[in-house]
Amino acid sequence: MNIIPIAALVSGTGWEAALLLFFAMIIGHAIADYPMQGAFLAKAKDRYSDSGQLFGESHPPKGLWIHALTAHSLVHAGAIWLITGSPLLAAIETLLHWFIDFAKCEGWTSFTIDQLLHIVCKAIYAIILSFGIMTVT
Repeated sequence: MNIIPIAALVSGTGWEAALLLFFAMIIGHAIADYPMQGAFLAKAKDRYSDSGQLFGESHPPKGLWIHALTAHSLVHAGAIWLITGSPLLAAIETLLHWFIDFAKCEGWTSFTIDQLLHIVCKAIYAIILSFGIMTVT
């Protein structure tokens, strides 16, 4: 079974296509960041959280936060790949999502700034694809 990326279904280029892709990616973000993240990843991705409780221990397994943050970022990358058909944008999303969430967990940004940065990334991806700056082959 072939999965057709939403980007392939969007006809035309320009702002209309960008808005449609952006909307699809925002939906993907909402699904990946809320129901698909779950309590485990939400807690375990923060190296300062008391995630040892998740294992009935006083301390989490060493390096758990790196695995959890990476897994969470890969879920977001999967949404971008399914929507755009671009493994390159998915790889970029993995890195950007990881660093944006790391910054939030470190207290360098707020929840609102974190979400805004994720939305800005999706807007940039939509523009890149819709105006032919990058093509998906």
